[in-house]
Amino acid sequence: MASQLTAQQVLHGYAMGIFPMADSDDNDCIYWYEPRMRGIIPLDGLRMSKSLKQTLRSGKFIISIDRDFEKVMRLCANRKERWISEEIIEVYTELHQLGYAHSFEVRNSQGDLVGGLYGVEMGKAFFGESMFHLERDASKVALVYLVEWMKLRKMELLDTQYMTDHLKTLGGIEIPQEEYLDLLLKALR
Repeated sequence: MASQLTAQQVLHGYAMGIFPMADSDDNDCIYWYEPRMRGIIPLDGLRMSKSLKQTLRSGKFIISIDRDFEKVMRLCANRKERWISEEIIEVYTELHQLGYAHSFEVRNSQGDLVGGLYGVEMGKAFFGESMFHLERDASKVALVYLVEWMKLRKMELLDTQYMTDHLKTLGGIEIPQEEYLDLLLKALR
């Protein structure tokens, strides 16, 4: 458990292969997690359904990076089980101001924020924290743009922390923590 989370602690934790989350029952308590199995999305393994490809081709969404970081975080936090507390929002907003944390925003044709994700960049690694959608495929579109952004920057590791059924459909895989730490070390060199 962390008493008062700082930006430097978060960066140090990521470098050690651990990450903070608020307790969903007691949002004031922040704990550090090190899952035995770690979720990642290989950058060359992103899978897109036919409907997602059609959505991307349709041009119905407008994508931006780092234009509305805190709002993306707050929309990610707006769920029944909350692991994104006010303290986490403050610390990650500081990481954003320092150039480490990034948001990918997806807007509809009216300019409304309808999807997005945020995470932290260190070296050649991106630690995906959370994503949300208010319209179909909006969070998936954000993920596609994140992967393209990472490829352009010659990044190597997209950490999703845990694996979910949703991430599996997009090409996510689970690897043992030991293997993850090897990939992390390489990405942080």
